Amino acid sequence: MKKLPLFIFTIILLSGCSNSGSGELVGVGGTSWREPNPYGMVFIKQGSFTMGANDQDANWAASTGQKIVSIDAFWMDETEITNREYKQFVFWVRDSIAMEKIIAAEGDDSEFASKDKKTGDAVYKIGNRPNDREKEGIERLPKLNWDEKIPWDKPKTDEQAIAIDSMFYSDEESISFSRELNGQILDYKYRWIDYNQAALKRNKFDANTGSYHSDLSMLGKGKDSADCMIQKDTAYIDHETGHIINQTKFVELKSRRDFINSRIINVYPDTLCWIRDFTYSYNEPYTKMYFYHDGYGDYPVVGVNWEQASAFCHWRTTYYNNAQIRNHQPIVQDYRLPTESEWEYAARGGRNLSMYPWGGEYIRTARGCFLANFKPQHGNYVADGWMVAAKVGSFPPNDYGLYDMAGNVAEWTSSAFHESNYSFVNDLNPSYNYNSRSTEPEIMKRKVIRGGSWKDIGYFLQCATRTYEYQTETKSYIGFRCVRSVIGANYQ
Repeated sequence: MKKLPLFIFTIILLSGCSNSGSGELVGVGGTSWREPNPYGMVFIKQGSFTMGANDQDANWAASTGQKIVSIDAFWMDETEITNREYKQFVFWVRDSIAMEKIIAAEGDDSEFASKDKKTGDAVYKIGNRPNDREKEGIERLPKLNWDEKIPWDKPKTDEQAIAIDSMFYSDEESISFSRELNGQILDYKYRWIDYNQAALKRNKFDANTGSYHSDLSMLGKGKDSADCMIQKDTAYIDHETGHIINQTKFVELKSRRDFINSRIINVYPDTLCWIRDFTYSYNEPYTKMYFYHDGYGDYPVVGVNWEQASAFCHWRTTYYNNAQIRNHQPIVQDYRLPTESEWEYAARGGRNLSMYPWGGEYIRTARGCFLANFKPQHGNYVADGWMVAAKVGSFPPNDYGLYDMAGNVAEWTSSAFHESNYSFVNDLNPSYNYNSRSTEPEIMKRKVIRGGSWKDIGYFLQCATRTYEYQTETKSYIGFRCVRSVIGANYQ
């Protein structure tokens, strides 16, 4: 099902001197570049389609409407992200925290600190060097040495043993037959730039003055505080309580760094959602084994909220582009959650007015076989062959080669939910995004989910059916898949 990646190696040749040559305008040197096919992803060509319901809508849903829109080309995961794939993210976070703990105990001479090959000195990020510690008043660690294997079972020193033991529950907290990883400490911090605020005309950089327009000195001169401040998400860990603090504050716009937001997210899935979602129901076996056990490795990951899915996309981008840099290859576009319009365009599989991803108006084949994993009858979850979520790719793909675009688990999109967003979004790559502040009410934190799930009736399997969930909520029937924009969309 998933094809091996096609690696096409190219070399970017840049002119060594900008003042050499014939004096003609020929541009900087370089060779043509063709984007490699991402492993496990399907190419969705650019096109237009009629976005919106093709059949009767549920009573009082207030989400009907149609709009002809155009979508850029993109790559999309052919299946939902599986437990096995999400574990790679969890284990990366686990390993990075373990190495940081060991370095903190052993110092910069630790084998888990990256060293300069010539001098043997520890390597730091720009602005993260030892002499910056006195400026900021905080301890900074060198880059991690991922070539060194963590001695989980046989630590070499007492410092390593103590650091590794802190990654697991104590004997008093664990009831497992072996050491049990403490998922509560698996925090991932990431940063992103808020392009929406940077693009506002009032935040434009003035090249003539060398500063941004937003300036507190303009208070009382025709501008209020909202015009002179920008919204910024910041995150830190309270060292006294150990709690993650994600907050939104308003700051004066002075430099580009003020557009950069940060967030800390615990990445371990909420395994208790299996019990929380269904009252008077015995689902403890899924709580104990669904994410943990290899028997569910190829099943879609669930219990992941919108913020965790977004963090996964950030990590996947960093993980891939770091490999590209090591191999002297150009970086690629970010992995991200699909917009609502991208998801629907991909789900239709090139069938503009199809009700379901497979086309047609029915959920069964001519032989009576169900075409997706959902709840076909009252209480009869197993009529389609599966009790809860199915192994990914268990049902036929649509015409684009995408599996489970209907049923199995519903999927997060990047779009914020608004009942009437079809009436105001653009017809070019439409998307309604809203970065809610930490202090805003829950209604502002709704995100669109699509595709229906194993517990939903057939209505939610339709390509155009849209509903929502709150971005901090975890459910046993919601997962996600990633997309990546294409560089040079017309190359296929």
